[in-house]
Amino acid sequence: MSILIILVSLAYVFLILFLLYGFSKTQDFFGNVHPPKTRFSVIIPFRNEANNLSPLFYSLKNLNYPAELFEIILVNDASEDASEELCNKFIEENLKLELTLLQNNRTFGSPKKDAITTAIKKAKHEYIITTDADCTVPEAWLQEFNSAIVEWNAKMIAGPVKISPSKGFLASFQEIDVFSLQGATIGGFGVDLPFMSNGANFCYEKKAFEEVNGFKGNEKIASGDDIFLLEKFRKEGLKTAFLKSKSAIVTTQAQPNWSSLIAQRIRWAAKTSAYNNFFGKFVGLIVLSMNLILVLTMVGVLLEKISPALLLFPFLLKFNIDFILIYNCARFFEREKVLKNYFWCSLIYPFLSSFIAVLSLFSGYSWKGRRFKK
Repeated sequence: MSILIILVSLAYVFLILFLLYGFSKTQDFFGNVHPPKTRFSVIIPFRNEANNLSPLFYSLKNLNYPAELFEIILVNDASEDASEELCNKFIEENLKLELTLLQNNRTFGSPKKDAITTAIKKAKHEYIITTDADCTVPEAWLQEFNSAIVEWNAKMIAGPVKISPSKGFLASFQEIDVFSLQGATIGGFGVDLPFMSNGANFCYEKKAFEEVNGFKGNEKIASGDDIFLLEKFRKEGLKTAFLKSKSAIVTTQAQPNWSSLIAQRIRWAAKTSAYNNFFGKFVGLIVLSMNLILVLTMVGVLLEKISPALLLFPFLLKFNIDFILIYNCARFFEREKVLKNYFWCSLIYPFLSSFIAVLSLFSGYSWKGRRFKK
């Protein structure tokens, strides 16, 4: 047992060090030097988001980009609240913006992929950029992506996402968790082995999307509109990049309670078994093994079956190496102060992560009033 603990711990440390190296290689981007030229189709699927649409609409109205160079396509996925009415009102009050409201055309097993596909068929412009209905976008959002496209000629660009700061331990836990995910995402791009992205801030060329046949091949998997598309672009040798720009950060809302957070994380984890990315599978295996080792060792110590010293070794290694990655990411997002809760989060996370991983293997999940089977 002790040898296994040591081997898994060392593998985990080397993995995080590798991602830290990638994070440091990904330079901060400042893209306000290029005049606007890229045309964007902004796609936003929504279902039962009446409580979140107003902040999103306010941020869209304030985009600092020529109105003739972008359109906004809202896709209603059978909302049962006032979402559609709010969208129609937004369209009526903002005639200077090119706004379209579509109804989702369900053909796959994934409502979100259906919605994005529905919108892309109607999209007029050469680059697609997606976000979620519970998000807000910064004023320079499109300008930053425009400059990145001009400089890099990338066919796909992933952007940064953060949780909206709010009070309470649960919100802090989610912020720190997302910082770990964003740090790993940026690190993967930095070593040219990207394995994660986030559909809340995701841009790709429409022509390239069509060339890789869109979501064909993973259309039955409810989530993963971002990661599986990233895999397909990489497989075809299309250039991908990460836009590490503070002016391009999309802000999303924290889940309101632990049950909704667990449901969200199960939805995220459910797609991992379908990954084709070897490095992504390797990362997932090492992270899961490390968390399981900590959980089993903690239980063994409580039952007086394992020496506390054997728990201290993996815990301190993980605690410190994770902190370095998360701190670097929190500094990029200018949210270092949330790390005051890091110690307690580090105690809870192995149990929550292991619980979610096990559930995702055997259980379906509920999301937006729908039940998805495994």
